[in-house]
Amino acid sequence: MDLKRRVIGKGVLAAAVALAFAGAAHADDVIRIGVLATLEGPFAAGGQDGIRGAELALKQKNGMAGGHKIEFVKGSSNATPDKAVGATRKLVEQDKVQIMIGPLSGDEGIAVKNYSKSQPGVTFINGSSGAQATTLVDPSANFFRFHTEGAQWMVGLGEHALAKGYKKMYLIAEDYGFPYSQVQGFMASYCAKGGHIVGKSWVPLGTKDYSSVVSKIPGDIDAVLVVLGGADAVNFLTQYEQAGGDKPMVGGTITVDQTVLNYKGKRRESLVGTPSAGPMADSLDTPEWKKFVSDYKANFKDGFPSPSLFAFLYYISTKAALEGLDAVKGDLSDGQKKYRAALQKLVVKGPAGDIRIDENRNGVGTTYITEVVKNADGSLASKVIKSVPNVSQTLGLSKAEFQKMGLGSRDVPNCP
Repeated sequence: MDLKRRVIGKGVLAAAVALAFAGAAHADDVIRIGVLATLEGPFAAGGQDGIRGAELALKQKNGMAGGHKIEFVKGSSNATPDKAVGATRKLVEQDKVQIMIGPLSGDEGIAVKNYSKSQPGVTFINGSSGAQATTLVDPSANFFRFHTEGAQWMVGLGEHALAKGYKKMYLIAEDYGFPYSQVQGFMASYCAKGGHIVGKSWVPLGTKDYSSVVSKIPGDIDAVLVVLGGADAVNFLTQYEQAGGDKPMVGGTITVDQTVLNYKGKRRESLVGTPSAGPMADSLDTPEWKKFVSDYKANFKDGFPSPSLFAFLYYISTKAALEGLDAVKGDLSDGQKKYRAALQKLVVKGPAGDIRIDENRNGVGTTYITEVVKNADGSLASKVIKSVPNVSQTLGLSKAEFQKMGLGSRDVPNCP
């Protein structure tokens, strides 16, 4: 009996050890990716669509990359740097994700880039945040942005505004890093070619009352340059309409994005013809874009009529993360050195064209000049007027010229 017990005991122990090893192997076979978006605050609708974009990229690969099952661990922020870093820290330090995708908004990106330096064993891939300084100032070796940024998105729009006769404009923009970048991208060429910004209103993110701003808009201008997004853009448009405002607008990239074009105010109709610019457009006429839109609509019945900028950028960012894993067969050993080398060489063939990254790990790609059009079903969309290929972070200027101008801020560039 003792011998029998010992034999049975050894069998149970061997089975337990085998199960333990099998469990460890199974755990190692899953790669955990953190996905951080703004699911609270003024960009909540954009954050939800960003998550849709990430989920679509993973679904197109059947939940696998590099021979491994991929598990998303999601986090939420509210467009503030502190909340973004706190949520990222939880995903990295508590949930033990190996790769991070996010955040969504400009100053969040700068803060998460700075945090990434304290976590050299994790690779960070930007979600959609578009502040220049994230990659141009003190870049982080383990932070990648597989799309162009806010200033790059506005290249060529200044000339287009001048061609429409908008020689004098008043600026309304949120007071943080991403709008600074957007305004610089617009003004760099607009001012150099004879345009004038006759006044500025910088407003806090999350502003609800625009009455004082609307009252400052001069009557002798040609158009209003509006660099607001999400709920902020809707609040301004509604209150400008109520005050009888009738000046045409030029929009920042997210001012006439799908998250705004779907609002129901009367001012919505006056958006038809509004020029804007960005890394995508609703009406791109390519097989790649049409497939992206078709897949988005098929998978997300609660989404927008066309994918928003945030869905597009999170899709591209996630696609880059997964293709990098394919390139190294899921090998994240040695501090993820092979993975990062593969990312540096990667050219992402996205729905709106190819994206490569520069020495600061920032995207170089195409900017699309667009105007808002009304579709037969009554929905609004952005129509491509012109494309500007291979836009880099120096905005078509030499490095010396760009450095002389400096990074976008409240006062840079100056355009009296």
